[in-house]
Amino acid sequence: MLFMILFSCKGQTPYREVVKEVDLERYAGTWYEIARYPHRFERGLTGVTATYTLRADGKIDVLNQGYKGSLDGELSKAKAVAKIPDPDQPGKLKVFFFPLFGADYYILDLDQEGYQYALVGSSSMNYLWILSRTPQMDEISLDKLRNKAKALGYDLEKLEMVPQKI
Repeated sequence: MLFMILFSCKGQTPYREVVKEVDLERYAGTWYEIARYPHRFERGLTGVTATYTLRADGKIDVLNQGYKGSLDGELSKAKAVAKIPDPDQPGKLKVFFFPLFGADYYILDLDQEGYQYALVGSSSMNYLWILSRTPQMDEISLDKLRNKAKALGYDLEKLEMVPQKI
């Protein structure tokens, strides 16, 4: 998610169908990381959140935060800027932690009614996140997103749950 996909540009890009509609005003705000594929840039982080803030220029400020080692650990932060390169594909964003390097951020599934959960991946099969507006996600929504990820070819054995403060 979100300390992002720093090395996702390597190799061939598999096709990922993304959501066709995203209301950025509704998507903005804080999302809790419920589950993720493990990565070195998030290793040991718990209580991870991503907060998206719309800017006047149409871009999105991104603030990723997580606690090192435990929910009582030191807070780690990473800032980035996101944009939608192609308005015809609003579910495909690029997130820039460094000025010239954009990481793919693909919204693979989204609660279109309430914007309460999302499944996020990238152009690589190596990155996957399940996000929620609340620190805990109901089992029905979690199972729905797991099933969607499995249908897209993701290995659910690699998915790890992320402890959150309640």
